Amino acid sequence: MSATERLMRYAGIDTQSDPDSQSHPSSEKQFDLARLLVKELRELGVEDAMVDEHCYVYGHLPSNISQKVPAIGFIAHMDTSPDYSGAGVSPRIIENYDGKDIPLSETMTMKISDFPWMRDLAGKTLMVTDGTTLLGADDKAGIAAIMEAVEYFHDHSEEKHGPVSIAFTPDEEIGRGTACFDPERFQAEFAFTMDGDSIAVYSDETFNAETAHVEIHGFSIHPGAAKNRMKNASLIACEFIGLLPDWLTPAHTENREGFLHLTRLTGTEEKAEFSILLRDFDSENMRKYEELILDAADFINRRYGEKTAAVTFSKTYQNMHEILGRKPEISSLGEKAIRSLGYEPQNVPIRGGTDGAALTFMGIPCPNLGCGGNNFHGPYEYCVLEELEDAAVLIRRIIAAVREETE
Repeated sequence: MSATERLMRYAGIDTQSDPDSQSHPSSEKQFDLARLLVKELRELGVEDAMVDEHCYVYGHLPSNISQKVPAIGFIAHMDTSPDYSGAGVSPRIIENYDGKDIPLSETMTMKISDFPWMRDLAGKTLMVTDGTTLLGADDKAGIAAIMEAVEYFHDHSEEKHGPVSIAFTPDEEIGRGTACFDPERFQAEFAFTMDGDSIAVYSDETFNAETAHVEIHGFSIHPGAAKNRMKNASLIACEFIGLLPDWLTPAHTENREGFLHLTRLTGTEEKAEFSILLRDFDSENMRKYEELILDAADFINRRYGEKTAAVTFSKTYQNMHEILGRKPEISSLGEKAIRSLGYEPQNVPIRGGTDGAALTFMGIPCPNLGCGGNNFHGPYEYCVLEELEDAAVLIRRIIAAVREETE
């Protein structure tokens, strides 16, 4: 089975995570893919493949060489984003893409004016959606590449390699991909997440990530008798948000610029709630963003009374470059493997996070590699299938490089 065939198969399984759930995993349907992957891994000779009670899949390829080689791991996540439907995914393959607009359905078109870089994909083979769902290449392309590499080693027992660890995680899209991850069960000294876009890109840097949860407490009374008495919590929430600089929103930032991102705004006259995502590569800037939000809360409380606005901060992940910057030899493995496939490697910081960011701080240094997908989290998602197939070879090249360094 090719990596393309695997992606088609996995994309058809709805694994959307649920940010409103407090369970682990957040959605039971993620087990549908997990159990299939365990079955396939065992058929490919991964005898210890298993899924635990929290929907983490683990498996290992034992070393088949005599010398001691570091255990290397490869990780991908099973869930798809809650931002867009992942049910009833119906992928379509476009061969010899012409570099022009792609009609996805009668009412939806992927326009080059919106995604100009797609002109450079002319001549490639693309997998796209039918416009009603996301594709799920984030991160089922990563799963497909890892599984294809496992199949290669199963079919080529003469291929020498050290110990290889495999893990597929739930709930990455809602920031809980490593909440119940077991490093002892994984057993890797370092790893790579296969969770990027272009195969030419490798990343050893992510945002620092934090969330500000804001509650606004108002005073509700009949609007006919409200003069000088009502405090409309929803209006106060809007005023709070308006105190933050609009040039710091995601729509106004790029490259190494951080942002404040408003999410999940709800409210009535009595109470309003919203969340603000804080993102930046620089931890000092994160402190400045916190101060901006606290200053806004202070202003609201002075104007409307104490305890009108309450802010709590929760950390999500840290910039993994804090550790990976001291271990350049790990990223170098990915860079050299990319170059060996004929691509020019690009080290691009991730304007987001991966499971690898948290794992790096759990003692498993973990840069990120790409598998050909792009336009994630929506109906315009696609995957370059030549890059997907190469991603499986990329994994094999890295495993071989680790072995060769000990010979």
